[in-house]
Amino acid sequence: MDCLFLPAGCPVELVADTPVYWLPASSQGRSLTLAECVELTRGALQALVVPVEACSAFAVHLPTLKARWLRQALPYAVEELLAEDVEQMHLALGEALEDGRHRVIALRRALLGGWVDQLQALGLNLGAIHVDADMLPRDGLQLLSFGERCLLGGAGEVRLALCPEGWRELASVCEVPRKVYVERSSAVPAGLESMDRVEDGHLLLAAGRGAAVDLAQGEFILRKSTAVSGLWVALLGVAVLAAVLHLGSALAKTWYLQGQSAHYASASRALYHELFPEDRRIVNLKAQFDEHLARRDANARSHFIDLMAQVANAGKAGVTLKQVDYSEMRKELALQVGAMDFAALEVFRQKLSELGLAVQLESASREEQGVIARLVLGV
Repeated sequence: MDCLFLPAGCPVELVADTPVYWLPASSQGRSLTLAECVELTRGALQALVVPVEACSAFAVHLPTLKARWLRQALPYAVEELLAEDVEQMHLALGEALEDGRHRVIALRRALLGGWVDQLQALGLNLGAIHVDADMLPRDGLQLLSFGERCLLGGAGEVRLALCPEGWRELASVCEVPRKVYVERSSAVPAGLESMDRVEDGHLLLAAGRGAAVDLAQGEFILRKSTAVSGLWVALLGVAVLAAVLHLGSALAKTWYLQGQSAHYASASRALYHELFPEDRRIVNLKAQFDEHLARRDANARSHFIDLMAQVANAGKAGVTLKQVDYSEMRKELALQVGAMDFAALEVFRQKLSELGLAVQLESASREEQGVIARLVLGV
């Protein structure tokens, strides 16, 4: 995919003569205007690269690992880290870091939406959105000096732009970069000696696009080219045909099985012998099967009582029980609890873990009167 780089200090309003840097996937890049870029791309997909100066980047702990709950918990996790109203921000969720935190990139929704709408109105076909500093290699701290600016990124959470002289001020609070890249015509960052020379910093960034966070999430999921859309239509048609064939096959099997009641009776007895081989004689299949289930229920009740006793031992810890569900098959106890905040919920979870229980936080969400969460306990 080609890459279209917006300049640092890019204006809110993009017009035909706005200067950009275009890097085709199969040839060298060049500086040109948006109008020239539209003429050369001819509808090919472009990865839009926005300057890091327009973004905020950080990493946060999220109270759940389930994908469908992550985006709901994200605004509550980042609102205290933002100087602006979280409702006005587009939050892009990235990969999990080594310490369990998730990478997050925030950008004003109105700014990003305006850029996307204007570029599409000019005729550009966008397929992805990235931040330039986030495209540096994910191998320790990375520093790239190109043009009149330096980009700082890599495996950690730092995503910054600075002038070449600015590194001296950061050196006292920042680790030494594992890699320093300097374009042939760019200034060497102050205080650094070991470096690799590169012909075009844009090529280095484009090579790291696969690992970078794609901001095209949520409301900013982009339409692909008509060819891709046509492919999805064809795949949908195949899926519908497969569903019809499957339904017809299921109906035929149902009709066939309805005529095999005698066979089912025999199969049920065989299954009973397989499950309970100690019962040599079957007098009343249903009554004997119910007796075995009653014994199993007694064992399940005992296990349930043991789990509830350990929950009681953990103490309420500022947490109230709202609903209890027990699965005998999985030997799991699911609790829906309410807490004043995520900190009280975490204290309760840690106390359960200290009692030797396997605790999994499946979901957590903030409501008007606190936090509602679902925990699953096992042994």
